[in-house]
Amino acid sequence: MTKPVVTVGLDDSLSLANEIFNQTQFHHLLVVEEQKLLGVLSDRDVLKALSPNIGTASEKMQDLATLNKRVHQIMSRDPICLKSTDRVKRVVEIFDENRISCIPIVNDNWTPVGIVTWRDIIKAIRGKYK
Repeated sequence: MTKPVVTVGLDDSLSLANEIFNQTQFHHLLVVEEQKLLGVLSDRDVLKALSPNIGTASEKMQDLATLNKRVHQIMSRDPICLKSTDRVKRVVEIFDENRISCIPIVNDNWTPVGIVTWRDIIKAIRGKYK
């Protein structure tokens, strides 16, 4: 599990989310309101939503306008979550049964406390066989 988590708000711009992705090695941001998890935003979601012409010679105002879209417009809502007490086996089952690339870890108040990705699972397996 990776912690602490990086979060964004529902009304944060894709420009901000894109900046976070570009400055970190994260591929997922957790979307919160009043510290409660509402969704997940991936770097792929942002990449699909932004115009490919941004930063090129053919850039137009409408391309730049895509940076002003809000997180709530493209995030995945109601993500599958686990508690920190859940076993690794359950994490693997969820990845196997669903087309997702991360699982937020939440406490009893639905506040994110961590995030698990398939890379975390691979690192754990790799460490076991060293």
